[in-house]
Amino acid sequence: MTSPLDHLWAGWRSSYIESVTAGGGSAPGAQGPPPGPGSLFERILALPDDEGFVVHRGDRCSTLLNAYPYTNGHVLVMPNVAVADLGDLDDATHDAMWREVRAAVAAIRAAYSCDGVNVGLNLGRSAGAGVPEHLHVHALPRWDGDTNFMTSVAETRVMPEPLGTSYTKLRAAWPA
Repeated sequence: MTSPLDHLWAGWRSSYIESVTAGGGSAPGAQGPPPGPGSLFERILALPDDEGFVVHRGDRCSTLLNAYPYTNGHVLVMPNVAVADLGDLDDATHDAMWREVRAAVAAIRAAYSCDGVNVGLNLGRSAGAGVPEHLHVHALPRWDGDTNFMTSVAETRVMPEPLGTSYTKLRAAWPA
């Protein structure tokens, strides 16, 4: 017998990504990226930090909240300029990105007192990348037994924290 969560269906993500990439929609509590050239993430990074939920901005790489998180505290670490693949990064940006991932994990642990952290990449559309032209690393907190009645029985995940609260927590917890 299989669990109802063997397959996580997030059909809303593709329509969200298509609408935002086309300059349309935005996440609840977030303003959409400004229209214009550049990847979705480059346009978000053009916004002020509090409007784009940019948790940390570095010279080469930055961290922002995932507008449609799998759990509260889910961030995306990315180069400030769009590249599609790890092999497209110059050495300095590669090193900066992994330092940013390390700092993001430290901030997640400090802000959420979680039992673990998932870190991963989806390289290419067929691998699940929603924005395949702009490489990004996902980092999100996890807890022992982090399912509840809604997840187990109703196949619904409850997100108890608004993006603004996640933003404030993670910025305050960002390593110096």
